[in-house]
Amino acid sequence: MNTSLKIYLTSFLILILFAPVAHAKNTPDKPFTVIIDPGHGGKDPGAVFKQIKEKDIVLNIGLKLGQYIKENLPDVKVVYTRDKDVFVPLHRRADIANKSKADLFISLHANYCGTPAITGTETFVLGLHRTEENLEVAKKENAVILMEDDYSSTYQGFDPNSSESYIMFEMVQDEHLTQSIDVAAAIQGQFKNRAGRKDRGVKQAGFLVLRRTSMPSVLVEAGFLSNNGEANYMKSSTGQSHLASAIYRAVRDYKKAIDNKSNYKLVAQTTQELAQETIKQPETPPTPTVKTSNTDIFFSIQLAASGKKLATAPYNFKGLKEVQRKQVQSIYKYYYGKTSSFESIKQLRNQVKSLYPDAFIVAFEGEKPISINKALRKLKP
Repeated sequence: MNTSLKIYLTSFLILILFAPVAHAKNTPDKPFTVIIDPGHGGKDPGAVFKQIKEKDIVLNIGLKLGQYIKENLPDVKVVYTRDKDVFVPLHRRADIANKSKADLFISLHANYCGTPAITGTETFVLGLHRTEENLEVAKKENAVILMEDDYSSTYQGFDPNSSESYIMFEMVQDEHLTQSIDVAAAIQGQFKNRAGRKDRGVKQAGFLVLRRTSMPSVLVEAGFLSNNGEANYMKSSTGQSHLASAIYRAVRDYKKAIDNKSNYKLVAQTTQELAQETIKQPETPPTPTVKTSNTDIFFSIQLAASGKKLATAPYNFKGLKEVQRKQVQSIYKYYYGKTSSFESIKQLRNQVKSLYPDAFIVAFEGEKPISINKALRKLKP
């Protein structure tokens, strides 16, 4: 059996193993449930800087976050994957979320890299990494499975340190991707505006803990322990409170949007906005592919999501023309291209990934976002 076939078969088996379990929707008898997942714990310290340990920081942030939710959102149920310094296997964390029939899963972590000058927060959703940097973050967080007993059998031979193991995430079609992105963008917006942190954006990567959950899920990197100033900030009670408060506000806004059944609305561009900035455009920007059909289903590319309202002129998007902006509550999303052909949108993504490495494909039915998997099913002849 050749190497490519082995990799494909291994990826297929892992994909089946990690397939999430369906859970019931909210009912009047079922409260909105949030899972708070402080990463690492017990024998797994996570990243360490001097005497500052990731496991301690994220536990404190998680406990504060839970307290804010309980105090201000009494109709929301909070469930912790751990509320003390204990080791919880990665697969067990997802099991807790699925058995709780949770509505939102938030995994808390702190980052570390070899460049001490790097700072900022970033929030991940499930998907194939678009940059080597994102892959390295996923490898670091997934490596916790090496501390579990019989991890090779549990995860069907998945090697967190092998780039080839991450091929399986190319086949992932997350039914909750749109909601996960909404939550991630809201968290990043609050980190920037509430906590005054550097916003490194919403990103995608192959995190096993997110793959096994069956609800909107995000993984938060609250800062870099490798940076002395940021490490001390995350260690401080004030810093932990600010970070927890920012995440709480994002949860509050997300739940409000769910409760109000908020609709996406295209925002018109004004002449005043067009005059806000003047940035030189690239000489040869890609041209969006537009292919229409008799269906309301189409694909597009999400370039960015942020709390900042930008004019959709080329100077704001590295020369790209015909960018569209859509608003959900306080979050603005920026899309490029529109086609009912999945092959065409994949080609367009390849054209723009040098400008936006973290850009990814999304699907809509009319103005309503739907999963790519659902769109492909509906487009079948």
